[in-house]
Amino acid sequence: MSYPWHLVLASLALACAPAQALDPTTLGVVINSADPDSVAVGEYFVRRRAIPAANVVRVTFPAHESVMPPDEFSAAAERIAAAMPADVQALALAWTQPYRVGCMSVTAAFAYGYDPQHCADGCKPTPRSLYFDSDSRRPFAELRMRPAMLLAGSSVPRAKHTIDMGVAADEGPLRGAAYLMRTSQKARSVRAVGFPAALRLARPGFRVEIRDADALEDARDVLFYFTGVARVGGLSTLKFRPGAIADHLTSNGGILIDSPQMSSLEWLDAGATASYGTVIEPCAFPQKFPQPAIVMRRYLAGETLIESYWKSVAMPAQGVFIGEPLARIALH
Repeated sequence: MSYPWHLVLASLALACAPAQALDPTTLGVVINSADPDSVAVGEYFVRRRAIPAANVVRVTFPAHESVMPPDEFSAAAERIAAAMPADVQALALAWTQPYRVGCMSVTAAFAYGYDPQHCADGCKPTPRSLYFDSDSRRPFAELRMRPAMLLAGSSVPRAKHTIDMGVAADEGPLRGAAYLMRTSQKARSVRAVGFPAALRLARPGFRVEIRDADALEDARDVLFYFTGVARVGGLSTLKFRPGAIADHLTSNGGILIDSPQMSSLEWLDAGATASYGTVIEPCAFPQKFPQPAIVMRRYLAGETLIESYWKSVAMPAQGVFIGEPLARIALH
């Protein structure tokens, strides 16, 4: 009887094939049962994305508090770790508050666990992410971390709308443009040195523009918008494509409620599907913010929004990711 080499070769080919992007079977959802808004948004997301029931974990902690104490977080994290299936690789956190745990962002705390080593006392770097610009498709299995994103919104209807925009992105291919702004606020424009690398991502139906301006106005095809100002003007004049990513490099964008600057929630209110901001003064380290060329390259190549966005931040401990994590786009 001959040995079935064809089966061996097929198995090797399967083992060597690139892993697929995250999907509903590998995303976990965490709902705060003490927060009616969390329940409403989390259950809506579970329905819209057909998340398996086993991947949904409910915990209870005080609602509507911006900062979660580390001991309170530890209790919730232990419950989630015990209940979440091992195959879950990333998390959607169904709330807007808390957005911070002690000195870390809540998304970083749930990704890595709370650890003061991820904090910065003054203007110092934070630990570098092994997930940064990596080809990992199974971060929990390979790196023992679960990238997390808040299903945030200024209201329940706004959060649901953001989820709808993420789901609509899957219906592509989409067409649109990337707007990379070099602003007059020099300290907040430190990412501009990397903008030229994004130009090579342009293709028929998708263009990349680098502009010297403090605000973009009247654009109707925004798929990416990266800028550096304390407060972004002209948002009401823009039209964002489903799946759009937009953020502004500034100190307090991740302070989602009562920020002294513009909250990252305003991007979602304007129609973007995801944004990012820091919850504690980061100083002008570009490594603590998304790198546009990286997130664009990976998103346009078919990775999900949460994968692409997380992989674009080298030092994510102080930054909170908000939006619809499973959005995917396909530009041809």
